[in-house]
Amino acid sequence: MVLAAPAVLGLAFLVLPLVGLLVRAPWATLPQRLVAPGVGQALRLSLVCATSATAISLLLGVPLAWLLARTALPGRRVVRALVTVPLVLPPVVGGVALLLAFGRRGVIGQYLDAAFGVSLPFTTAGVVVAEAFVAMPFLVIAVEGALRGADPRYEEAAATLGASRWLTFRRVTLPAVAPGIAAGTVLCWARALGEFGATITFAGNFPGTTQTMPLAVYLALETDPDSAAVLSLMLLTVSVVILVSLRERWIGASA
Repeated sequence: MVLAAPAVLGLAFLVLPLVGLLVRAPWATLPQRLVAPGVGQALRLSLVCATSATAISLLLGVPLAWLLARTALPGRRVVRALVTVPLVLPPVVGGVALLLAFGRRGVIGQYLDAAFGVSLPFTTAGVVVAEAFVAMPFLVIAVEGALRGADPRYEEAAATLGASRWLTFRRVTLPAVAPGIAAGTVLCWARALGEFGATITFAGNFPGTTQTMPLAVYLALETDPDSAAVLSLMLLTVSVVILVSLRERWIGASA
């Protein structure tokens, strides 16, 4: 078959770097490196920040997806394009944009600082904001797709029985699109966990405060490549687990 050769080359191109990581990982010293103070600190911070960013994305992203899928919003195509911009925007550019918006002299940040004494850049909260900025579109796209695929007749039936819009959304719409919300949540969390560019630009790289796992990998690569390989292996493991979970549990695709 004509396409077989380029298909194999494409697969090799994607798989070989991962194989190289597995082959060159310092397996003999892996346990000691995993329990190193810096590794545990970066892992805990990554988990907390990614989970917080996902919670924010759920709180804001699900209503936004519903607005895009179920309302005749003027300029809806423009709004959808704006929502998906972080997907294609270089992460460093996203970090610069966050600084200009939420920095102490930013468009919004100057008022937060003056009124509440809140400064987001170079703080743990800044990490959460940066991760939510780049990860929320994954959730919105997944939930919007689920809403568009759901049968609206059940919602119409609930409305004819006297249910309010909020009750219909809570008792009919949400259960119907729950698999899409679950898949979007996991993708959002995984993207937040792996965020690097916007985080280092907006929040910096301070151990214990803003140094997440990807930033720890970057720093370790300059001084201790073996530690960088161990941290990368941990992130690779998380990514594989996420993909397997999505495929088998929520998407339900057959192998």
